[in-house]
Amino acid sequence: MTGERDLRVLLHGMRPELRPGRYVYTTLAAGEVPTGVTPVVTVSEQEGLTLVIAEAQAVAAGLPYDFVACWITLRVHSALDAVGLTAAVSLALTDAGISCNVVAGYHHDHLFVPHARATEAVRVLEALAAESG
Repeated sequence: MTGERDLRVLLHGMRPELRPGRYVYTTLAAGEVPTGVTPVVTVSEQEGLTLVIAEAQAVAAGLPYDFVACWITLRVHSALDAVGLTAAVSLALTDAGISCNVVAGYHHDHLFVPHARATEAVRVLEALAAESG
């Protein structure tokens, strides 16, 4: 199935979904993920392996972490070469003073925003979608 490329369609149909839970960023010097830890995102960097994991898993594994976030999935199936979705979403959240870390999956884009501002972030994204229709 081919993802959507039209920015207006992407924005109008993004349907932001707030996933339950609290997520954190941590990093490992060695590339082995501890037992009991199931990352939702991994990024291999020169400095180590970055993991985005449930906060409870970080605590249980004794992993230090930063940035307690919520996870918002944009339910529209965006093409990986679509232009403008990340910029438009980032700008709307920037205008609201909300930081955002974006991860592209094959089918959807995923946003990690400060947990304390989860509800506000979803409202900002829903307003952007409504304006784009």
